[in-house]
Amino acid sequence: MSKTLRLILGDQLNSQHSWFQKVDKNITYCIFEMRQETDYVRHHIQKVVAFFMSMRNFSNEQKSAGHQVIYFKLDDDHNQQNLPKNLLFLIEKYGFTHFEYQLPDEHRLDLQLKKFCKKEITITSQSVDSEHFMSQRHDLEKFFEGKKTYLMESFYRNMRKQYNLLMDGDKPLTGKWNYDHDNRKKMPKDHVPPVPLLFESTCQEIVELVKQEKVKTIGSIQEKEFIWPTSRKESLELLDFFCEHCLVRFGSFQDAMTPQFWSLYHSRISFSLNSKMISPLEVVQKVIAYWKSHSDEITIAQTEGFVRQIIGWREYMRGIYWAKMPEFAELNFFEHQRKLPEYFWTGETKMACMKHAIKQSLEYAYAHHIQRLMITGNFALLAGISPDELDEWYLGIYIDAIEWVEITNTRGMSQFADGGIVGTKPYVSSANYIDKMSHYCKNCYYNKKEKTGDRACPFNSLYWDFYDRNREKLEKNPRIGMAYRLWNKMDSDKKEAILLQAKKYLDDIENL
Repeated sequence: MSKTLRLILGDQLNSQHSWFQKVDKNITYCIFEMRQETDYVRHHIQKVVAFFMSMRNFSNEQKSAGHQVIYFKLDDDHNQQNLPKNLLFLIEKYGFTHFEYQLPDEHRLDLQLKKFCKKEITITSQSVDSEHFMSQRHDLEKFFEGKKTYLMESFYRNMRKQYNLLMDGDKPLTGKWNYDHDNRKKMPKDHVPPVPLLFESTCQEIVELVKQEKVKTIGSIQEKEFIWPTSRKESLELLDFFCEHCLVRFGSFQDAMTPQFWSLYHSRISFSLNSKMISPLEVVQKVIAYWKSHSDEITIAQTEGFVRQIIGWREYMRGIYWAKMPEFAELNFFEHQRKLPEYFWTGETKMACMKHAIKQSLEYAYAHHIQRLMITGNFALLAGISPDELDEWYLGIYIDAIEWVEITNTRGMSQFADGGIVGTKPYVSSANYIDKMSHYCKNCYYNKKEKTGDRACPFNSLYWDFYDRNREKLEKNPRIGMAYRLWNKMDSDKKEAILLQAKKYLDDIENL
């Protein structure tokens, strides 16, 4: 009789998958905690714990439903800490005659499993879809066939039509596709956002395991109050909380930053989504349904801004990944080579915005998209940090960072290392934008208004230095003309002073 082994990866915790809709005693599922996955980059301790807790919860849920599950903990004697070796061990020990896996979302795992099935086993094998995303791997590549630039907005509109979301026939509700212009408000000085919903799971066993096995991690953790959702039930609770307490102002303040609060109006469901405990379609359907029943208090701008993040950016970034990998991981348009300053690992810097964004990331394994893009990412791009260094940092420090979504945002959106596949221009700014969208600058050691001098904000001189040194590559970009026109109008003495200030800061970058 046929005996099937089915693999579940740590980011494939989808209990709604068709695999689990009926119990079959001839099918066994396997889930592994492995050094292969803890060690390919130095992860935040909360990220490791979140995955292990969620994997264990998922395993227990499937066992309770009657499915046969083999689970390897990190310190199990028979755990060989390597995916192919663990699979071979099980196939040989239990005499499985067929192997199945869901298509991985990371290129390295995709290659590893293809090689395993083709060269390392003699039994039959099959791959199936993960049944999570709203688009297939290569849909975006086909959609933009023949185009050099992949414009997210056109892909997003197509997704809206395809799934009939916020649509009135073939037109957008209210006749407007995008409310991004309405969603760029600074949080008022005395405004207090909702107290975030935090979970209080005990994770002491896993934390001790990670320490015992000497897994290298970054960041901190509260062992008795693990705040992140680690089951489908908790993930849905967090989604409900977002709808009831945060959606009302999500769009307005989605780009706002303040040192007083870390969660603001963000949903914080990205880990739940990226581990597949919940699906993007059910998320946007739930949010749209809630908005429709509360449209007297929640505007469409709040809802559309959220929907765009999920079915626009998220699906789009995944499509970019499968269209452009593995070459995408090597792109370095500006040829940046500078090492990542030490304060990216400690938060010990005099720059208030960087200090807060980094320390928050170390404390919570989380920062929202503008903190990542316009604070840490902006600084790294202006300072000429190697995209390799930054990739590793982003991939390790954030709880939701899996390569398919991290590298496309880092190399593309944040660092323009792809030369314009994802973004039409580099996302850089001086202190002006940071002050416009945050409360960081008021109590900073540096002066947001000064371009030169001992306490001049580093973002100001580095901003002009970036454009000056990359003139040849950027000057003809139609979206950057204003910056070069302003630079050209400055008198030569002022320009020279700014460039000297930038050089001084870059030469002493560890002490900023």
